[in-house]
Amino acid sequence: MNIYKKLNEIVNMQPTAVALGNFDGVHKGHQMLIRECVAAAEEKGLAPSVFTFTNHPVNEIAGKTIIKNIMTFEEKAEQLEKLGVENLFSPVFDDTIRTKGAFDFVKDILVDLFHTKHAVCGFNYRFGYKAEGDADRLAQLGREFGYGVSVIPEIRINGNTVSSTLIRQIIDEGRIDEYKDYTGRLYCIDGKVVQGKHLGRRIGFPTVNLSLDTTEAFPRNGVYITQTTVNKQKYQSITNVGNKPTVGEFAKNAETHIFDFDGDLYGQEVRIEFIKMLRPERKFDTLEDLQAEIHKNCLQAQEYFKTSLR
Repeated sequence: MNIYKKLNEIVNMQPTAVALGNFDGVHKGHQMLIRECVAAAEEKGLAPSVFTFTNHPVNEIAGKTIIKNIMTFEEKAEQLEKLGVENLFSPVFDDTIRTKGAFDFVKDILVDLFHTKHAVCGFNYRFGYKAEGDADRLAQLGREFGYGVSVIPEIRINGNTVSSTLIRQIIDEGRIDEYKDYTGRLYCIDGKVVQGKHLGRRIGFPTVNLSLDTTEAFPRNGVYITQTTVNKQKYQSITNVGNKPTVGEFAKNAETHIFDFDGDLYGQEVRIEFIKMLRPERKFDTLEDLQAEIHKNCLQAQEYFKTSLR
């Protein structure tokens, strides 16, 4: 997949079908939209493409993080490529783009740069200065500039409209087992293993530690059944997300105890996939009480894996 993070990198682009949106979380609504784009591209001999932003427009306008990212840029690109996207246009949302009216946004970017012959958007898509453009305006301009438009209606699962806002709420509340219903995959975090305080090793449960980016949406503090990928191999694991209140107050991080694994992972990249929450994080009176609870949680996780593999 070709990735363009600056508009001035785009030259002599072959005609495209372009999916428009933020695509944070690449949920099932996004997936339907992108599949429509890929199908239109196939039918018309176009390059299936996605136009989004590296940063969230709401955060850029506010000058601070209001909306947290569900996934990293790298994770988003990975999922889009799996869906068949050939070009990912992902510039920074800056004043140059923010101040373009709907007409100029379409002419300067979609038509002149991307050579768009078909555009696909969601029912609630907005574009242009102060979000003046909507799906109807996109279609109206399409008739003027000669590109087709497909509008994807809302998708409902379990009685809920699928949206990135809903998925952030699911993550925030620790309802991590519901994430797969709306995305088709497990919630995951990627990161580099960093040095911890070695408390887990001292109490018999060595862990790998990942520092967490405060601009990203992370699960409610608690203990989760997880699986951890190391060097493309998956291991059963258990993960605590939180601040370790029993031993002090620390920045929020993720500590993962990997079952049946022995090795030094410092500095290596790992992926942790979350399956379900076992319990919220809480403060224990003694380290012995914490140790007993971790032992119990490990047994619960191992029993879960045994049951799920039957």
